[in-house]
Amino acid sequence: MSTKTNRVFVARLLGLDVFDPLGDRLGRLRDAVVLDYGPAKPPLVVGLVVEVPGKKRVFVPMTRVTSINAGQIICTGLVNLRRFEQRGAETLVVAEMFDRRVTLADGSGDATILDIGMEQSRDGDWYVSQLFVRRGYSSSPLRSLRRNETLIVDWQEAFQGARHEPQAAATFVASHEDLKPADFAEALHEMTHKRRLEVASELQDDRLADVLQELPDDDQVQILTSLDSERAAVVLEEMDPDDAADLLAELPEEQKEELLQLMEPEEAKDVRRLLEYEENTAGSMMTPVPVILPPEATVAEALAHVRREELTPALASAIFVCRPPLETPTGKYLGVVHIQQLLRFPPPEALGNIVDSDLEPVLDQTDVSDVARTLATYNLNALAVVNRAGRLVGAVTVDDVLDHLLPDDWRAQDDSPVIGGGRVG
Repeated sequence: MSTKTNRVFVARLLGLDVFDPLGDRLGRLRDAVVLDYGPAKPPLVVGLVVEVPGKKRVFVPMTRVTSINAGQIICTGLVNLRRFEQRGAETLVVAEMFDRRVTLADGSGDATILDIGMEQSRDGDWYVSQLFVRRGYSSSPLRSLRRNETLIVDWQEAFQGARHEPQAAATFVASHEDLKPADFAEALHEMTHKRRLEVASELQDDRLADVLQELPDDDQVQILTSLDSERAAVVLEEMDPDDAADLLAELPEEQKEELLQLMEPEEAKDVRRLLEYEENTAGSMMTPVPVILPPEATVAEALAHVRREELTPALASAIFVCRPPLETPTGKYLGVVHIQQLLRFPPPEALGNIVDSDLEPVLDQTDVSDVARTLATYNLNALAVVNRAGRLVGAVTVDDVLDHLLPDDWRAQDDSPVIGGGRVG
């Protein structure tokens, strides 16, 4: 293996393109994986975590890396494209080692890791050799060292005879607060069981609810059951009713009923209704709280409703027009007004004048395959669901249908590897 320099710092490599020998781009570097042996021996760098198209992260062993420089990383191309899953003995540099507090061996106090330098030894292996740190409080009265001073120290100077703390879960949450829920969920899924629960416990209730909705079923159950019952109920209230119902359906009956009893009655009522439907029906996958307005409401009022931040793009694409009461099950369902129609009419126009009454809703007992066919036939993002009395009970969105048509474990499912090569280290 050859490199232009035998020492590189991980933070400077983040986001770099990773190429195969022919110049085809594999993806971008997102992290490095080390085996931490404690203070007796510097950590061995066993591989890189690369984000390939589709936002999936894969493992590239260091034995496959042929060149690392400031502009790019080149590997042999023999890369296993299964989704990266962290093993028990492995530590992620960016996710777990950055922001660790360490005690400097020279007695000058504590410091925080900002970056990690890795170096290739003569036998070709890569090891963590240096730390870029910010000095914190100095416990030595003989030293007048400035707080927040940054410096580079050798690995042994920070870990010799000293204990180190893992990156606080709160720090990880704060440094990834801008991630979309689906991307945060992916990072959470790749963590070890213990780490996943630590990070989840630091999330605000609404953020945790958003992230839970993007996780595989097993991860959802694991996290929810790790919370105390009161907090679990609050998180369920923050979730979309259909997602909350799906999650509760995975729990034992006694535990499910306990959480429903702890939820606010109005929130629990919506979830209970969804749990009554048979699986793979429109009723089981719908949301019971779409945008519903009476026929005398105006275009201006409708636009104000669909601007609500908590609405998904699919739900915001349609306003369902009904006679009172406007909470599901509503009065008589009259039809739908799509958001494009709102943009074509003046603000004072009444919805009853522009409602589309020709598009037939689906019954709540309709099979998911028929719902999917209707959405595809009319190029819809959302579709009204009614009961046999013609009352609106909810709406099915295209993402709801995709969730049901894809395999149960699609969020955690690996694609088949397209190129040979395996995990080492």
